[in-house]
Amino acid sequence: MEDEKCVIPEGEQDKLDGISKQYSRLFLAIGGRLSAVICLEDPLRPEAPDVIKKLHEVGFKNIVMMTGDSKHIAKRVAKDVGVDSYYAEVLPEEKAGFIQQEKAKGHTVVMIGDGINDSPALSEADCGIAISEGAQLARQIADVMISEDDLYKLITLKELIGLLMKRIHFNYRFVVGFNLGLIALGLLGTIAPATSATLHNGSTIALGLHSMTNLKRDADREGLE
Repeated sequence: MEDEKCVIPEGEQDKLDGISKQYSRLFLAIGGRLSAVICLEDPLRPEAPDVIKKLHEVGFKNIVMMTGDSKHIAKRVAKDVGVDSYYAEVLPEEKAGFIQQEKAKGHTVVMIGDGINDSPALSEADCGIAISEGAQLARQIADVMISEDDLYKLITLKELIGLLMKRIHFNYRFVVGFNLGLIALGLLGTIAPATSATLHNGSTIALGLHSMTNLKRDADREGLE
């Protein structure tokens, strides 16, 4: 109102003050006089509270919501979804600055966003995650893109990361242990060099084939057993 030098018509101030603060508001002025107020509300994803809960369960310690919306809207949404903290009325560069500060403290930061304004923060994060339905710039900058418009895929992604790291550690231990065993047997004269080479190459092929199998399928099989 101040920037555009608009005035509120006489007797209309009470109506303006009575508008709920849970809405984002767009003001329409004609001839420098306020003519209408358009109230906007972004519906909360129904799965959001449960996803936040599950993210806490799988190990995320500090889930922060950052938005350009007003403090009243941010407070309501933060309470509904169950985040640890929130920041309202922040600019794109402020989101990126917050991530820089957290990384300087030694924290690993994952950023999830879908808008153009999220792009600087996605770039600064250790891992930027974009939603397929989001802005093209955000999808291009992000390290990971979730192909389905479903927040539960964040849980699946965390599970796959854990399974992948588990497989990497297994492969490392197997390769080191198996090859050390072959070297020891060779030094003791228990097996011939040709046999050792055959076993080494065979284990490499077997390990490579195993590494190509579906991570989730292995986890499901282990759960059944």
